Amino acid sequence: MTTNWDEDIVLANLADEPALSDELATILDRLDAMDQSEHHPHVVLDFTEVSYVNSSNIAQLLRLRQATEESGRQMRLANVGGEVLAVLRTTGLDRVLVLSPDTLTALASVQIDDGT
Repeated sequence: MTTNWDEDIVLANLADEPALSDELATILDRLDAMDQSEHHPHVVLDFTEVSYVNSSNIAQLLRLRQATEESGRQMRLANVGGEVLAVLRTTGLDRVLVLSPDTLTALASVQIDDGT
C-alpha cells in the first residue's frame, strides 16, 4: 500500500506478487504523470512482506530509480532480506540501489540528505 509519508516522500509497504508488480507500476505511473513543474517525491519502498522478486520487478525497480534520479530525488529500499537480498547481491543491484536496514532509517536518511 502506497501512502504519502509527507509532501516530499512516498512510502510503499510492498507485498508479494501479484501485488508487488501492481504497486511498483502504480508508483511509476504516478511519477510519469507529473509534469516538470510539479515537485516529485522521494520514494521509500518497504520490502518487509516481499519474499521474492522476478525479472519484471527488477526492471520496475531500475525504472523507478531512474525516474527518481532524473527528478533529483532519492529512492531507498528498506527491510530487504532473505531471497530478495540474495537476488540483489547476485545481480550486483545492491551496489546500484540504496538499501536501508529498516523503514525509519530509510525515511530519516532521505530527510537528512535532502536537508529537511
